[in-house]
Amino acid sequence: MESQLDPETLDQIQVLLRQLRNFGIGLVQPWRLYQLAILTGCLAFGQVISLLITARMNTWMRSLEGRPKWQLRLLLLINQRIRSIAFVLVAWTLVLVMRETTWPSRSYLIGLVAELATAWLLISIATRLLKNQSLRRVLRWGAWVFVTLNILGLTEFAATVLDDFAVDIGSVHISLLMILKTVVVLVALFAGARILSMAAARRIDKIDDISPSMKVLSVKALQLTVYSVALIVGLQTVGFDMTSLTVLSGAIGLGLGFGLQKVVSNLVSGIILLLDKSIKPGDVISLGDTFGWISSLGARYVSVLTRNGTEFLIPNEDLITNRVVNWSHSSDLVRLDIHFGVSYSSDPHEVKRIAAAAPLSVDRVISTPAPVCHVTGFGDSAIDFILRFWIRDPTKGLTNVRGNVYLALWDALQAADIEIPFPRRDVRLLTDIPPQPAQDQKPGSASSF
Repeated sequence: MESQLDPETLDQIQVLLRQLRNFGIGLVQPWRLYQLAILTGCLAFGQVISLLITARMNTWMRSLEGRPKWQLRLLLLINQRIRSIAFVLVAWTLVLVMRETTWPSRSYLIGLVAELATAWLLISIATRLLKNQSLRRVLRWGAWVFVTLNILGLTEFAATVLDDFAVDIGSVHISLLMILKTVVVLVALFAGARILSMAAARRIDKIDDISPSMKVLSVKALQLTVYSVALIVGLQTVGFDMTSLTVLSGAIGLGLGFGLQKVVSNLVSGIILLLDKSIKPGDVISLGDTFGWISSLGARYVSVLTRNGTEFLIPNEDLITNRVVNWSHSSDLVRLDIHFGVSYSSDPHEVKRIAAAAPLSVDRVISTPAPVCHVTGFGDSAIDFILRFWIRDPTKGLTNVRGNVYLALWDALQAADIEIPFPRRDVRLLTDIPPQPAQDQKPGSASSF
């Protein structure tokens, strides 16, 4: 393991320390002090501009309606950085003016700070577009450090120092510089891969000729390909030996075989569900006591949203091995049945006609196929019927449309004076019964109480 700095690196550090000492001594020169005072004035100017504009811009942005989301987000980013933008603008203005009216050395410090502030501001705005907070933070700080070292001319020196802290494992040379480069490059490539995959997913989602399940499969395959390419390119960019991954691949395969059987089973089941198109986003399914519509298909689970707002995450394997009722697999046409009975004094032919017409007054009931009503039997106290009707929007619920049809049927039967029977019991009180004579008892027998 190499952990000590070589003499050449020590000499570079001493040179850097001398330059920093000379720069610090130079700060007490009159024109350096003037430049520090000018930079302080630029900061104060930026603070004043921020106080004057930020509140007014917030009020103006709240009044905007119908604007695209990316425009509103960009305006918010700008509003949050009014102070930095004002500082950069006034600093560069002073640099240009001073370079035209005096020697370049008189504005060197202001130009250096303005260049650093501009780079930091652009990086802050660019990385803010990333939604992942951890990814955004790593990429932002890595870019800030790299740009700062590059502007100050310390890139080669920092690379030399970081490369001296290294560990040799066989033929693999792992240095601190390599680790930092790997992290920054992979984060940047993964950020680009995420933006690319999201843009491609939006385009695929707009294609009407592709089924929903194939859209999900295409997006998952695209994401796997893009992230895999980003990983390989990132490792090769920093000089990582890809042949050393063979042992890691074998270990991962062994782990998948023993410890990740359920995970692999759910992944394979998810691919099967996407390929056979048995379920897709928007389908209404029943699995056990769970009834709802599929909101999304994941690599490991399917998200099912119920009518009461509860979201169930069902493993893909359960949808393969268990019995699933898909109410909208090949067609969104769903038939519902309700049972009822009428008294024997009613005309069953008239009841069939009235009952078949009643569901059509409900908005969600369709007229083709038309509702039908059939006699199912003669009960103890009622003629039994079944009323069948069809809907095309099971995602809006089944219980509510059944309830509306029941109410429509009740109103239709009441309007026709058709009685819906219910069990009745009569209780008779017998009060005029003569008393029964007591039976003669034999002598010696026991009395009865």
